[in-house]
Amino acid sequence: MFHNIISKQLNADVQESGADTATPTATTNAPVAPTAHDDFDWTVDKRNVAAYSEAEKEKYHKVYESTFVQLNDGELIKGTVVGLTKTDVVLNIGFKSDGLISFNEFRDIPGLKVGDEVEVMIVEKEDRDGHLNLSRRQARITRAWERIVEVHKTGEVITGTVTSKTKGGLIVDVFGMETFLPGSQIDVKPVTDYDQFVGKTMEFKVVKINEAIKNAVVSHKALIESDIEAQRAQIMSKLEKGQVLEGTVKNITDFGAFMDLGGLDGLLYITDISWGRIAHPSEVLKLDQKINVVVLDFDDEKRRISLGLKQLTPHPWDVLSDSIVEGNTVKGKVVNIEDYGAFLEIQPGVEGLVHVSEITWANTPVNAKEFFKLGDEHEAKIVTLDKESRKMSLSIKQLSADPWNEIDQKFPEGSRHAGLVKNITNYGVFVELAPGIGGMIHISDLSWLKRFNHPTEYTKVGQHIDVMILGIDRENRKLQLGHKQLEEDPWNTLQDTFAIGSIHEGVVTRRDDKGATIQLPYGLEGFAPNRHLAKEDGKNIAADETASFMVIEFDRNEKRIVLSHTRIWEQGKIEEEEAVKKEARADADKTKKAVKNIQSKVEKATLGDLGVLADLKKKMEGGAEDKSAE
Repeated sequence: MFHNIISKQLNADVQESGADTATPTATTNAPVAPTAHDDFDWTVDKRNVAAYSEAEKEKYHKVYESTFVQLNDGELIKGTVVGLTKTDVVLNIGFKSDGLISFNEFRDIPGLKVGDEVEVMIVEKEDRDGHLNLSRRQARITRAWERIVEVHKTGEVITGTVTSKTKGGLIVDVFGMETFLPGSQIDVKPVTDYDQFVGKTMEFKVVKINEAIKNAVVSHKALIESDIEAQRAQIMSKLEKGQVLEGTVKNITDFGAFMDLGGLDGLLYITDISWGRIAHPSEVLKLDQKINVVVLDFDDEKRRISLGLKQLTPHPWDVLSDSIVEGNTVKGKVVNIEDYGAFLEIQPGVEGLVHVSEITWANTPVNAKEFFKLGDEHEAKIVTLDKESRKMSLSIKQLSADPWNEIDQKFPEGSRHAGLVKNITNYGVFVELAPGIGGMIHISDLSWLKRFNHPTEYTKVGQHIDVMILGIDRENRKLQLGHKQLEEDPWNTLQDTFAIGSIHEGVVTRRDDKGATIQLPYGLEGFAPNRHLAKEDGKNIAADETASFMVIEFDRNEKRIVLSHTRIWEQGKIEEEEAVKKEARADADKTKKAVKNIQSKVEKATLGDLGVLADLKKKMEGGAEDKSAE
């Protein structure tokens, strides 16, 4: 193209000067004979005019290039609309050729016309086809990013339009560039419906940028928080203890309620809601309820405000009813139970303590958590009242006369009564005979005949049991009770029946390392040591086995019977041996008597008689030896 322009210019110059000019601008050579192509002078054109020298060519090139703007790829430049087609916009940027940009990139300028000036980016000065590649969209994004980076540094508030919803938030158009608005940054309150914001124009702050991928995060919540912070600072500067403010219940928790004081939150703790005890703030407060509260305390640094509601009314102890005096009877609701007693609420904010020692006249241990239940109402007598320290002691037992004042008349020693088992320990049973009157049956006084490892083997809590008053301990307010004493001691009459050496049938009820417990007739129990459980075949008597036993010891005072099975068969052997010996002795005595009788009848012995007698004696002695051997 450049060569064609130079050639045309040269031809024109030649025509103007004329062919017969005396001083030609170029040297004319005479015709010569044809030569080979290698000898062809390429510097002479067809009109026999020589071309420009290299220096001249370079000069004209510079002149031509200086008429155009110097451009670089990626550069932003202003261009003028020189033409409009159905699909493209033709822009002149002062380059050697014009550029085309799709109409889609000008959708934000509906009235675009020839002559308008717009900013574009040079994507490529010359693509494969030699065309100038421009982009208005890239120019807008670049300018938008520069502006976003700037406002991120300055903290300036910008305006953007929510264009669509995406995962986790919204897409916002800021300066023509898409930015991300997280759901958590839309408002100070949780937002679940994102669709309501699509299409809205809102104010934002740029809170985060990523230079590498040119991505920005914006926040609307930050603006709200800034406004709230300003309001909070203003309110905090005017706060005073004791100041009464109007607030709205914002949130209710187990430990209290958060109040919105008009841009500043305060905590109304559960103990400052009511003078009386409440289990949960929702018993008094409701969400969005407006109430007056008093400022109890505040911390500028931590931005904490403690509020009170009950402090707006007088303390109940300061306006006690005239009926609440020592000695009077009051009714209260159980609001707290401890090991040492229970607190009764006489009126909201006024409580009294019923100590465990003031529950009943009895001196037996009382478990307050078993006697009282939360919410139950009880009548009690005011024992002490201290308005200054705001303490009150109550008594339930003093509503009735002390039954121990008439203990000798109602429960004399030796009298019989029916009682209720209230408690059981390892060593005895606690029985209540009347409200405030009770005592203990020792485990050894439950039965004449049986020995118990634990009282629960005989009775259970809640069962009724008959007792006899064995003793009265006025000082400790205790009764000594007995159960077996209701019947005559059977050991006095069983001594003859279970005499030592007597044999009885029994069942082994329990076995241990020491021996066995034997169940005998008449409900008695005996004990057989291990060495007295051996049977004649060498085995031992097992549990639940029935066998005969001999009484080898009977102690009425200790209520103890010692038995032996082994002694029975051992005694049989001894008796059998004794019988054999006795029989042998009897035979010997009989023989001796016979010899004496014969000797007494013979006055004079002969040699023959002596021989007979000798044989007879030998025979008798031999028989005696045989008997002994057996």
